[in-house]
Amino acid sequence: MPSQILQISHLPPKSSPSTEMMFKSLIYDDPSTTLLSSSSRFCDDHHTISATVKPLLSRSSSYNGGVTAKKTSSSSGGGLAGWYQNRWRRSNSDNCLSAFPDGTNGTDGGSNSGDRQTTIGLEVGHAAAETFLLTRLCLKLLSYLGVGYRWITRFMALGCYAFLLMPGFIQVGYYYFFSPYVRRSIVYGDQPRNRLDLYLPKNSNGPKPVVAFVTGGAWIIGYKAWGSLLGQQLSERDIIVACIDYRNFPQGSISDMVKDASSGISFVCNHIAEYGGDPDRIYLMGQSAGAHIAACTIVEQVIKESGEGDSVSWSSSQINAYFGLSGGYNLLSLVDHFHSRGLYRSIFLSIMEGEESLRQFSPELVVQNPNLKHIIDRLPPFILFHGTDDYSIPSDASKSFAETLQRLGAKAKVILYEGKTHTDLFLQDPMRGGKDEMFEDIVSVVLGDNQELIGKSVDRRRLVPEFMLKLAHWVSPF
Repeated sequence: MPSQILQISHLPPKSSPSTEMMFKSLIYDDPSTTLLSSSSRFCDDHHTISATVKPLLSRSSSYNGGVTAKKTSSSSGGGLAGWYQNRWRRSNSDNCLSAFPDGTNGTDGGSNSGDRQTTIGLEVGHAAAETFLLTRLCLKLLSYLGVGYRWITRFMALGCYAFLLMPGFIQVGYYYFFSPYVRRSIVYGDQPRNRLDLYLPKNSNGPKPVVAFVTGGAWIIGYKAWGSLLGQQLSERDIIVACIDYRNFPQGSISDMVKDASSGISFVCNHIAEYGGDPDRIYLMGQSAGAHIAACTIVEQVIKESGEGDSVSWSSSQINAYFGLSGGYNLLSLVDHFHSRGLYRSIFLSIMEGEESLRQFSPELVVQNPNLKHIIDRLPPFILFHGTDDYSIPSDASKSFAETLQRLGAKAKVILYEGKTHTDLFLQDPMRGGKDEMFEDIVSVVLGDNQELIGKSVDRRRLVPEFMLKLAHWVSPF
C-alpha cells in the first residue's frame, strides 16, 4: 500500500519537566571489553586512547579538521595480541586518507608505499587474537542476557530469518567485498571500531550529496556492513553513503556510541570532499538503535554549538536533514516495551548507563527542556520513517517525536508505511527488487533540486524469491 504522510498539527506549547542540559561524558571505561574493528579487530588491553578535537573552522575555511591523539601505556606486554597490534600499526599508520586507486577494491584504504604482502603468520595471529577477544566478549554479553527462553527462541528465529534471506545476503556480501566502488574500514578516530565504509557512485562528475548512516542492532550487534544494501542502492543514484561503525555493548555504553557517531560525522563533514562528496549537502540517517544514536548525536551537537558544551569539530548547519528509520526517541516510554520483547530492563539500563540517564539520552525529552529553547532553530529538518506493524519499536515513537518537534517550532514530519514491520523497510523490501517506496522517498529529499536524477530509472533486480521473503516476514524476531 502507498505510504502516508501523517499530518501533525501544531499544538500549543506544554510545560515539560526539566531535562539534563548535556549528555554525560564517557563513564563506561572497562579496558577488558575493548573490541576489535573490522580492519584492526584488536586493541591491546593495556592501552587506552583519548582524543581531543580542534575547534570548528569557519565555513569560509577548509573543511580539513583534525584530531590530536594521546596514548598512555601501563606496560609493554601483549604476547600474540601485542605482536599483531604492533604489526598492524606499522602497516596502517598513514593509510586512512589516501585517494581511491583505480581498479582496486578499496579494502585497505589505499597506500602510498605500494601493495603489501600479508604473511600467513600475520593472518594466523589476526585470527587467533580475534577469536580470543570475540569469545571473551560473547561470554560477557551472555552473563548479562542469561539463557532465558526468550533469548533462546529469539536466536532460533534469527537463525531461520537469516537462512531465508541468505541468497540476498550472499549477493550483497559479494558486492561489499569485491566492488571497486566500496571503500571499507576507513579510520575516522582513535577508539576501537572507529571505522567507516564509503559507497561511491560510478559517476565521478561533480561533488555528490552524502548520507552519513548509523546502523541499528539493538545497541548490541550493530556493524557498519549492515548498511551495504542501502549504500548500494543510494550510490546507484549518484549519492555517496558513509556507514559509520561504533562500539557496541558491552564494549561500550550509550555515551561511547554517541561519541563515536559524532567523530564519524566529523570525519565525513571535514574530509568527504576528498572522496568526491559535497560538504554542503550532507544528510544524517539512522536505523532502529542507530536512529536513536544519531538523534542523540545531533541534539548533543546543537547544545555544544549554543555554548553549553565543549568545542566542536563539525557544524549542525552542514546537516541538511535527519532521516530516522524505525527509531525510538523517548526511552522512558520504551523501557517496559523492550523488557517485554526480551531486551530486559537490567541489560537495557546497563547500556544506557543507569535509570537516571534515560532522560539524558531521550532526544524527545531533551528538546523539551525549557532551558534549551534556543537550540530548536539549530536543528535540521527531521523526517521520520516507520512501519505501522513494527513491533520492535512501535510507530507511535516516531509520531510522538515529530509532534513534539513541531510543537516546539522545529521542522518535522513522519511518513508511515502501512503493514510494514521493523525489518521490511530496511531488508525485505529492497531485496524484492523493482521500485522501493521508502528508498524513493529518501532520494526525493536528497536530490530534491535535481529532477533528472530523481526520475532516473534504476533496474533493481530481485535478490530473494517472494515466498522466502514472506516466510522471513513471519519468522522475524525483530
